[in-house]
Amino acid sequence: MTREPGWEQRLLTVFDDLEQQAAAAFGAEREAEVAERARSAYADVTLTSRLMAARGTRVTLAVEGVGAVSGELQRVAADWCLLGAGGQDWIVRLPAVVSVRGLPSHAVAEAAWPVTARLGLGSALRRVADGGEECRVLLRDGTAYDARLGRVGADFVEVVTGDHAESWVLAFAALAAVHSREA
Repeated sequence: MTREPGWEQRLLTVFDDLEQQAAAAFGAEREAEVAERARSAYADVTLTSRLMAARGTRVTLAVEGVGAVSGELQRVAADWCLLGAGGQDWIVRLPAVVSVRGLPSHAVAEAAWPVTARLGLGSALRRVADGGEECRVLLRDGTAYDARLGRVGADFVEVVTGDHAESWVLAFAALAAVHSREA
């Protein structure tokens, strides 16, 4: 003869079932919370952080007013990057970058960036100006000039063009890229 479980056994079974349901609900809630935190943290990742992770690799930048520029990403700073492409050095202003191909899926946190990443666009342009060589200045509107760079201010660079050494001031905001003339 089979004996039916008593009320105590039935009560324990109900409690076991409730505990399993609570554990499953907690697990699902925790998974959702972890996923939401990951999404939230990723919202703070910048394009510069993704580019920083790609240093030393080949990428293709779509640059406003210039088009596609492919090469090895050599240096990245807060508002510019240096790309080695076909024997030319390209200084590209990051606000002019429309899209990037070839980036790894990870990023480098700003706290881990090298000290040189704090150098602004002016520092990179001063280095070109100090060399005194002719370069190609490309603007975001698609205009291009063969020029020499002169003095560099906080948010502008003096550009010298033409046979008569005409000097004019170019706001950084209008600049897309500068590259060496000869490969």
